[in-house]
Amino acid sequence: MKLSDELPVDHKLATVYRYGAAFCGLTLLVFGVLGFADELSPFGTDGQRIAGMSTNGVLSLVSVLVGLALIAGAVVGGNVASTLNMVVGVLFLLSGFVHIFILDRGANVLDFGMTNVMFSFVMGLIILTFGMYGRVSSKLSHDNPYWRRRHAREAARESLAARRRARHGELPAAGGSAPARALTATDVQRKG
Repeated sequence: MKLSDELPVDHKLATVYRYGAAFCGLTLLVFGVLGFADELSPFGTDGQRIAGMSTNGVLSLVSVLVGLALIAGAVVGGNVASTLNMVVGVLFLLSGFVHIFILDRGANVLDFGMTNVMFSFVMGLIILTFGMYGRVSSKLSHDNPYWRRRHAREAARESLAARRRARHGELPAAGGSAPARALTATDVQRKG
């Protein structure tokens, strides 16, 4: 099964993934472009600041590239945007942890300061949350494609029972207002 098959194109979660990727991508893109506009030296570690964070040309380049990747993910949407958000979010969190230990050392080639570390943690959590939304939880609804994938047998039973009820006229017509009652295992056995 392909990853893109899990989430229908028109599923409401795709909108969350798209907007999350686009918002975070634009934020990073603006930060990177401001760094290029200031003509920063590529590996300078003299503490030049943009938007309250220290930066250099390499950090601006990385910000632009990651921002463009997130925007591309937003354009594609669906599972691509969700997975990309989760991967980039984890990378931001790891970057924050790594840079805590190399602050004020020669290995700090991206000229990170404590503000950058905090931004990395916050942005990582935001991007990660957008990516995991509706995908990782113990309370996913039964129509959620991720719940259906993880609980294939129960989803198949529910689907079979719904088709049988529809065949016997027990479900309201499309657009009807009466909610369908959740089936138990006993109901499925009784009908089968």
